[in-house]
Amino acid sequence: MQIEITDVFLRDGLQDEPVIVPTAGKVQIARAATAAGIGRMEIASFVNPKRVPQMADADDVVTALSGEPGVRFTVLALNGRGIARAVAAGASEVQVVASASQAHSNANAGAGIEQVLDSLAADVAAHPQPGFFAGISTAFTCPFEGEIDPSRLLRLVRAFKSMGITDIGLADTLGTTPPRRLISNVKRIQDAEPDLAYSLHLHNAHGQALDTVKLAIDAGIARFDAALGGYGGCPFAPGAAGNLSTGELVDFLHAEGHTTGIDPAGLAKATDLARATISSAPPVQPDSLSIH
Repeated sequence: MQIEITDVFLRDGLQDEPVIVPTAGKVQIARAATAAGIGRMEIASFVNPKRVPQMADADDVVTALSGEPGVRFTVLALNGRGIARAVAAGASEVQVVASASQAHSNANAGAGIEQVLDSLAADVAAHPQPGFFAGISTAFTCPFEGEIDPSRLLRLVRAFKSMGITDIGLADTLGTTPPRRLISNVKRIQDAEPDLAYSLHLHNAHGQALDTVKLAIDAGIARFDAALGGYGGCPFAPGAAGNLSTGELVDFLHAEGHTTGIDPAGLAKATDLARATISSAPPVQPDSLSIH
């Protein structure tokens, strides 16, 4: 099976690191990942730079990478201000996000689930361009509320569908959801809304993300997020583990007989560059740290 991998290092991988990677360093990493064959990459989030200073240069990153051949670049926005900034910077694919947990929604977006969804519906309708896709955080397990009721997850999926969004990413933000329970909940969503396209965003707290990938492929999921070096986490979800490593995912998929279009040797070089760039980046200044 052909599997699509979206590398999220430049957004999710960096947002929880206590350093500020310069724009030039981000662009260099993006180009190295592209050279390795990564065809889709999340490169920035348009959020309040006082809360996530690692993303303060989102506009510059998007502008610098616009027009790069052979890759699709996506960004994340939490609200209308972020969407407007992303559009102005030239982003062509924007992920809008809601949480399946009330407590995480309040921590991450500063508002409850219904308020976030109502606001996003108006914001998406106001911007006929770019293309939108949706992400649902804490789709299965929340650090504050525990296990998420699948019926609540389905309500969010249908809310995004009502906005005209048919591409839905489901995130195991903590990386702790047992694989069989996670896939059982995914299948319930698929059965209820079979005409939507689904992807999984997996963190890897207990080293079980690849088990989830195997079960997900059996369930027809062919798109996954991962990050160079397994970096990442959510600043507003205590205990969130790093992302599933892109290198580990590619090696696993190739061993299982799947294709990705990604060269492992080139990917290793991009990962080494990412690690070196983080190790040499200046620290976040204490007065600009996010409120976690």
